[in-house]
Amino acid sequence: MHTWVAMPQSTEPDNLPPPPFTRDNLVFADTTLRQTVHLSVGARQLRLRFSNAFGGVALPITAVAVALPVGGQAGVSGIRAGTSRTVTFSGRRSVLVPVGAQAVSDSLDVEVAPRSNLTVSVYLAEGQASDRVTSHPGSRTTSYLLAGNHVAATDLPAATPTDHWYLLSGVEAWSGGGTAAAVMLGDSLTDGRGSTTNLNDRWPDRLLDRLQADPATSEVAILNQAAGGNRVLDDGLGPNALARLDRDVLAHSGVEWLVVFEGVNDIGTAEPTGAAQKRVTDDLIVAYEQIVTRSHAHGIRVYGATLPPFGGHPGYDDPAGCRQAARRRVNDWIRTGGRFDAVLDFDRATHDPRNPRRLLPAFDTGDHLHLNPAGYRALADAVPARLFRRKPLPPGFGFD
Repeated sequence: MHTWVAMPQSTEPDNLPPPPFTRDNLVFADTTLRQTVHLSVGARQLRLRFSNAFGGVALPITAVAVALPVGGQAGVSGIRAGTSRTVTFSGRRSVLVPVGAQAVSDSLDVEVAPRSNLTVSVYLAEGQASDRVTSHPGSRTTSYLLAGNHVAATDLPAATPTDHWYLLSGVEAWSGGGTAAAVMLGDSLTDGRGSTTNLNDRWPDRLLDRLQADPATSEVAILNQAAGGNRVLDDGLGPNALARLDRDVLAHSGVEWLVVFEGVNDIGTAEPTGAAQKRVTDDLIVAYEQIVTRSHAHGIRVYGATLPPFGGHPGYDDPAGCRQAARRRVNDWIRTGGRFDAVLDFDRATHDPRNPRRLLPAFDTGDHLHLNPAGYRALADAVPARLFRRKPLPPGFGFD
C-alpha cells in the first residue's frame, strides 16, 4: 500500500530542470537528483515507483538510493550517515522505463516512522534524451541537482536547488491488515498552493496529523493526488479527473476512501455566461456521479467537498456573478444530492460570514482563491475524523 504519492504530470518548459541539467533536449545527463518526500504511515519495508507517463523517450535510471534526511527534515540535501540503502529493480541497480510506463523497485528493508521524511537519490548517467519528462511541479518541497553520481553522498554542498519533484511517483509501505488509504483528488487547493515550502502544511498533511493523533485512525495513509490547474472535465495541468481516476485512485491497493475536492477550475475557465455556466454545472454533477459509481464498484467510499468562494479573484470572479451562481449550484448538489457517502463543507469552513462570496481574510493568500496555512488548517479541522474509521460496507454497496 502506498504511504506517499505525487500525481504524474507532463513538465512545462518553465518547470524543467535549470541549465545545465536541461540542454539540447537532454535532461538529467550525468546528474544526481535528490528529493525528499513526506510519508504518512510507517513501515519496515518500502519500495519505490518511478513514472515515465509523459516521457518523450525511455527513461534510463542508472542508480537509486534511499536514506533518512539530516534532522529528519524535508527539503534538505544532507542525509544521515549510515542510513543510505541501494535500491534495485529485479536485482539490478539500473532500470529502463519505457515511454508511458512505470518501474517498481524491489522491496527494501528500511524502518520509517509515521509522518517522517525520506530522501530518494537518483542518478542518470545518460540522461533522458527528450525535454518531455514526468514530474510533479507543485512539490512545495526543495529538491537538489548535482553533476556526477552522488546517490550515497552524505551531503551535496554545491547542488542546485529546485522546488519540483521529478520521476518519482510513489512510495509503497509493507503494512499489516490494520492499514488503509484515503486518496485526495484535487487541484491546487489540495496540492497546497499557498502552503509553506518544506513544512508540509497543506490540508491533507494537517488531516494526517489529526488522524495520527487518534488510535482509531492512526493507520490511515493520506495520498495526495492533486495538481495545480487540474480540472474534472477537461485536461489542464495534467489529465482531467475522470481520465486519471483509474491511474491515480482505483489502481492503488488498500484504498478505502476517496475525497473529491475539485471543480473550481472547470467553473473558472468556462465562459462567464449563464448558458456556459449551466452547462459546466450540469456536466460536473454527472462527472461526480460517475466518480462515485466507478469508485463504489471498487469498494471505496467517496466523500464530496464543497467548493470555497473566489470572490475578488481577477480571473474567476465575473461582474454578472455567473460563476459564483454555478459554484453555489454545484455546492447545493454536493450537500443535498445524496450521491456522496459524506459531505465535507469546505465552503462553510472558509468563507467570510459577512460576505460569503469571498474567503475569510485570515485564510486568503491575497489572490482571493488560494488558502494560506491557516486556511488549510481550517479545511483539515472541518473533516470529521470518524469518517476514516474502518467499518464494513453496507449490503449492495457499489450497485446503488
